[in-house]
Amino acid sequence: MLVPFESIVHLFSEFEHTAFRLETRRGYASDRQGARYQAFMRGIDPVREPGNPWHLNVREKAAQGARFSRVRIIDEPPTDGQRFLMASATSNAAMGEDIRVLARSEAVRLKLPEYDFWLFDSRTVVRFHIDDQDVTTGVEVTEDPADVRSACQARDRAWPLAAPTAEVWAQVRSSA
Repeated sequence: MLVPFESIVHLFSEFEHTAFRLETRRGYASDRQGARYQAFMRGIDPVREPGNPWHLNVREKAAQGARFSRVRIIDEPPTDGQRFLMASATSNAAMGEDIRVLARSEAVRLKLPEYDFWLFDSRTVVRFHIDDQDVTTGVEVTEDPADVRSACQARDRAWPLAAPTAEVWAQVRSSA
């Protein structure tokens, strides 16, 4: 059943051990609508937002021993949206989130899902439904063992081969 993203926000503060995200999109409408993205497109690096509620939660969960991590699939060369996400990842990393990137060709080889999801404590999957305009139209929450196993397997295939975002971003910037 599709529900609004807002209905699952509590999961980000309630998980106990791990929250993992697979990001598959070439860009997100919510990013493109923001002032930080617009500034980035004018050549201004994203400024850190340590008081941002997301960052505060990541820092608090990290202090409790919980872990936020992501693998972002990027094209070669990365799209503007992917470049923005790599540039802004330093803020997340400073709060304790481990964000890595994986080339889309490698994601295809690994047969990773072609949809975004969050996996909480290896027992709850939140699958995103995103339209052709890159707008999240809702999420699907499941604890079905087959869906959870599939998400865990995708994470376990992607993570060891994904590179730290800062390393890839430095390479992308130097080649631009």
